[in-house]
Amino acid sequence: MNERLELLKQHLKDDPDDSFLLFAIAKEYEKKEEFSKAQSYYEILKTKDENYIGLYYHLGKLFERNNENKKAIEIYKAGIHLAKKEKDFHSASELNGALESLGEHFEE
Repeated sequence: MNERLELLKQHLKDDPDDSFLLFAIAKEYEKKEEFSKAQSYYEILKTKDENYIGLYYHLGKLFERNNENKKAIEIYKAGIHLAKKEKDFHSASELNGALESLGEHFEE
């Protein structure tokens, strides 16, 4: 395990609900190509803080990577809905691009 990942996990023990730490750990696992571990941290984050907009794009990409396009589409649509609600138009655009790359469109 790399030092950064170990440090993040130690901090998470002190604050297990810290959304940024959960996201950062997931990203570290992605860098190490440990995709199932990354996915599990994104899913924990979604359970603890469904308003953490950054997780939707990255979790969707992991679903795509695993050929789980139906799940990717669902997560992208959920993320777009949240981004629009929060008026985060950059994230909404990014998620919409990912959704369209799968041949889908967001409908409200």
